[in-house]
Parts: sequence; structure tokens; C-alpha cells
Amino acid sequence: MVGCSFGRGALDGGTAEGPKACRKGAPSARGNSIPLRAPNDIHLKSDRIDRPFSANIDPRGTRPVSTFEEQLEKIRSAPGFIAALDQSGGSTPRALASYGIGEDEWSGEDEMFDAVHAMRTRIVTMPAFDGDRILGAILFEGTMDRDVEGHSTGTYLWATKQVVPFLKVDKGLAAIENGVQLMKPMPTLDATLERARALGIFGTKMRSVVKEANAEGIQAIVDQQFEVGKQIIGHGLVPILEPEVDIHCPEKAEAEKLLLDRLMAGLHALDDDQKVMLKLTLPEVDGFYTPCIQHPNVVKVVALSGGYSRDEANARLSRQPKMVASFSRALVEGLSAQQSDEDFNAGLDTAIESICQASMT
Repeated sequence: MVGCSFGRGALDGGTAEGPKACRKGAPSARGNSIPLRAPNDIHLKSDRIDRPFSANIDPRGTRPVSTFEEQLEKIRSAPGFIAALDQSGGSTPRALASYGIGEDEWSGEDEMFDAVHAMRTRIVTMPAFDGDRILGAILFEGTMDRDVEGHSTGTYLWATKQVVPFLKVDKGLAAIENGVQLMKPMPTLDATLERARALGIFGTKMRSVVKEANAEGIQAIVDQQFEVGKQIIGHGLVPILEPEVDIHCPEKAEAEKLLLDRLMAGLHALDDDQKVMLKLTLPEVDGFYTPCIQHPNVVKVVALSGGYSRDEANARLSRQPKMVASFSRALVEGLSAQQSDEDFNAGLDTAIESICQASMT
């Protein structure tokens, strides 16, 4: 599949031998790691935006490769999947409880987010979590603004792990109307996007939810996703559009048909240089989103687990050609604060390997 064929890894001597590409120690799509540095200490001028660049040389030997171009190439062509580590205020208590930290162990929002950042830090600093099998990681804003081992989280992920950082930018869901939940207004989005660029973030993610097969509501969701997506593109970031179809939607297959039609219309309306990603619910019909995957404006289509267990999500994903995972709950299923680091890393390794294998079809 596209997500598991080698890009730079093959040029560096790697091979695309099917499932072995997900194994620990497989060639990284970037090759050698780069030294830690401030995300914007050097810039390469482009037609669209100033971008930080590393000292790596384009494989064709023509010029330095910008960090943005490296990250874009990794997302397009390297093996692996995207880890979703973006629980926000509403879902954080549940995530902590699943991790074994009850509400009696923290007091107030600051302590809650400190606790979840400690959980995320433990995940991303484990040996199992690296760029051999993980393409990118989606972060909550509070995670982006905090440090990991003395470096901003985005810088740490790319420079140390070769994992591309994304930022969740939506502010939650509005009330249900016409069978859908649109995103709440984002009045400070421009400022957030500028801060994200300064902190080394590559792209964004924003979620809305389809509850019913309602044509008017689904059109509104798609319109909003593309409108905000274009605003994000204007800041030089790559947006992940996430119009989730609730897995409990009573007419899920029909809702997916309506969504696909409107997504394709939105993609056709983009300019050639307006690139997006899509994060979609695992469909009822295998291979259903192939038209999106093949569209020239789409960098990657990833799947959300949507409340399915890891085994169910992996089974469904393995039947979707060229679609890779972007799992949250399914990734951390079975991990707990009470585990030793050895057991925690072993459990994380098992989860990462199983999700990567499911993304190899």
C-alpha cells in the first residue's frame, strides 16, 4: 500500500519486503537522525512560505531538503501509521482512567493536563515508539506547548524519533443539528497556527461527526471542513480533515455514500497546490474510499478506530487497500501507569506492530 512502500528508506538501502517493513529496526524513511535544534533556526525560502530546513541533501544531489519536504515525503510514502495522542479536556479524564489514574489523583484542569502529558511523554519516549513504524503523531494543544526531555514536543518527535508532528486545532463539537455535529467556532485559529509553525508542527487535525445519513447535515460538515482546511493551508500547514461517521449511525453505509460524494466534490474544487489529508471512519464497504486515496490533492487517507476494539479496528483496516491507521484508544489499549517500563514498552510494541501490520495492505 502507499503508506507502506518505501520513499527515502529505499533510497538509503532499505527494501519494501511487505510486512517486514513494520518490524522494529526497519529502515527509517528519513535515514539518519538529525541533531536537536530550534525548529526555526535556519530557513529555506520557497514560493509559499519560509520553512526550517535540515542539513540533509536531496537524494538527487541537487540542494538541501527542507524539513517540510522531508516530512511531506515521509507521510506520502513511508511505512507506518499515525498515532493519535490528542485527547482534549472532554476526553482526558476517560483516557487517564483507562491508563489507571483516577480522578482522585489529580485536582483541577492544570493537574489533569500535567498527568496526561506525563502519560504521553512516557509513550513517546519509549524505545518502541519511533519513526520506523510511526509516521506521525497528533498532539493536543497543551502537549504542543509542553516540553519532552527539555525540547518542545514537536521538535522532540521529529529530531529524536523522526515522527512528524500534527496538532489538533478544533475546539470541540457543536450540538447536533441535521443529524451532524459541526465544529465549534475557532476564533483564535490564525494565532494558534502561527504558534504551531514556530514550534515545528507540520500539519493539523480537526474533527466533526456524522450521526445520521442526512444530506443537508453532511454537506454542512464537508463545507466547514474544507473552509477551515483552506485557512490552515494558507499558513503553510497540511490539514487532516476528519468528518467522522459515528460507528453507531443507524444508516452508516448510506451516510458514507453521502460523505464520499461530497468529499470528492470538495477535493475537485481545490487548487492544484492545496494538499489535504483525510481521517475517516473505517467503512462498511471495503475499499470504499479508494477514490479519495487516488485524488491528486490528497497526501494520505488515514482511518480512525472510532470506538472499535484494537482487534476489530485492525481487522477492518486490513481490508482497506492503501489506507493506514490513525488510532487513539486502540493504540493505548491495555497500557497502564502501574506497569513497569519494561512491560509498558512491550505492550506498546505489540500494539504498534499489530496496527502497523494492519496498515500494510
